[in-house]
Amino acid sequence: MKIIQVKNYEEMSSKAAEILIKKVQEKKNVNLGLATGGTPTGLYQTLIEDHQENGTSYKDVTSFNLDEYIGLEKEDPNSYHYYMVDSLFKHIDIEHTYLPNGLAPNIEKECKRYDQLIADHGGIDLQILGIGENGHIGFNEPGTSFNAPTHVVTLEESTRQANARYFDSIEDVPTHAITMGIETIMKSKEILLLISGEKKAEAMNKLLQGDITEDFPASILKKHNCVTIIADQQALSGVLHLQNISN
Repeated sequence: MKIIQVKNYEEMSSKAAEILIKKVQEKKNVNLGLATGGTPTGLYQTLIEDHQENGTSYKDVTSFNLDEYIGLEKEDPNSYHYYMVDSLFKHIDIEHTYLPNGLAPNIEKECKRYDQLIADHGGIDLQILGIGENGHIGFNEPGTSFNAPTHVVTLEESTRQANARYFDSIEDVPTHAITMGIETIMKSKEILLLISGEKKAEAMNKLLQGDITEDFPASILKKHNCVTIIADQQALSGVLHLQNISN
C-alpha cells in the first residue's frame, strides 16, 4: 500500500483527480470504477473543472459504479444513478456508464449480469473507493465473504444512519442494495482509496494496523498489489508514525 498524506479534503480531492486524469490521458479507453457518497464529490467537481478548462475527454472511457440501492427509480434524487448524473456525468463527455439495476425483476440475475459486464469489458483499470466507519467498501458490510461476487446486501443500521442525511428520514433509507462484491473489487488492476475526516481515523488505524478479517472488509486491500491511499491529516491522526507515508 502506498499512502499519500494531504492536508484536508480539498487537497485529497485534487490529488485523486490528478491521478485519475493522468490515467485517462495515458489510456483513452480506460475502465473506471466509480463510487458515490460524500467522499468522491470533491473529486468529481475537480474532474468537471478540468474537463471545462483543459478539455480532458471521457468519450472513450467506460465507467462502472460500485453499487445501487434496491427499489429506487433512476430519477429518484437519492438513487446513485441520479447522483452520478448530477455530480459528474451530465457535466463531461462520458458516453459509456454502467450502474447495477436496483429495479431489475430478478436481482440475483442482475448481480451475475453486472459481473459479466465488467469481465466482458476487460475488467476495471482504476477503482475509486471510500471506506465506511465500520470498514465497509462499496456496500460490503462486516462479515461479507472476501470471495463474494456482486451481490445483494442488507444494509447495517450504522450504514443507513450514515446515509440518512441524504433522505427525509431514516425510514426512507433503503434496507437493501446491490454492491460489487469484494472479489469483484479485488480484481481491479489498481485501487485508489480516499479517506478524509476525524470520523474515519479509527477505520484508518484499523485498516493499516489491524488484522485481515472479514469483520473489517477493507482489510482485504492489504492483499492487493496496487493500492494507493490518499488520506488527510485528520484521518491519519492516529497513524502518523508509520514510515510508508508520503506527501
